Amino acid sequence: MTRTTDGSENAMTDMLEMPRVHECTVTDCGYNHDGCHAFAITIGQQNANCATFIDTSAKGGLDRVIAQVGACKRSDCQHNAELECHAPSIRVGPGQDIADCQTYQPR
Repeated sequence: MTRTTDGSENAMTDMLEMPRVHECTVTDCGYNHDGCHAFAITIGQQNANCATFIDTSAKGGLDRVIAQVGACKRSDCQHNAELECHAPSIRVGPGQDIADCQTYQPR
């Protein structure tokens, strides 16, 4: 947690500083319409896949693009500490699965 100037912890600041989904090229996802419109995504264990991916033509999510990484299950990634992503931002695109974290780097 981030400490404020008076020494108290500020969880809200930490939440606002989660890594952004800088780019998602998976156009078949219901959250992707000119960028990822999910509030937060989860990176799964298998192939660092985007576990939030939904294969549908229906479009959902928020009105504006603010997608961020809420959780990352790849504890073997160099950007992962305590199941949280600490990369400045990530990219999602096709890999071994239809939607994988392209920023994933094994330790």
